[in-house]
Amino acid sequence: MSFNPLQPLNADLTIVVATDRNNGIGINNTLPWRLPEDLAHFKRTTSGHPILMGRKTFDSIGHPLPNRRNIVITRNGEWQHAGVESAASLHDAAQLVGAAPAFIIGGAQIYAEALPLVKRLIITRIDQVFDCDAFFPAIDAAQWQETARDTHRSEVAGFDYAFVTYERR
Repeated sequence: MSFNPLQPLNADLTIVVATDRNNGIGINNTLPWRLPEDLAHFKRTTSGHPILMGRKTFDSIGHPLPNRRNIVITRNGEWQHAGVESAASLHDAAQLVGAAPAFIIGGAQIYAEALPLVKRLIITRIDQVFDCDAFFPAIDAAQWQETARDTHRSEVAGFDYAFVTYERR
């Protein structure tokens, strides 16, 4: 069994992500869809909590998200931005938040590193396929149980989507 550096932290980490039918999450460091309902859901879900993200995700947002502790994971020890904390690794970012509930918001590399460590997934499943160059890793149904699903139709976007919560088994 390999050493898990997050284990002793007792971190309460949740991944928040929107994916298309093929687990696509983005193209050219942007979202390939416009779904205002998902952005509102993301804001409701993460407000008041720390959010952990990779530097490229932060760059695509362009500014710290309000009412959240913004922590950017970057290998560049010189990187800094007003209103943002930085950490050299996912482990270091998790240490900063301790046992407080925190949300991992991207990108693909951070999701892949975090997936074995998180307790919960909150996935907006978009019932459409988009041109993507970044993907969310496949989740193993033996390790995850769907605990909630709220299905909707976006008249603005013209497609169906669902907010789906998974808990680790």
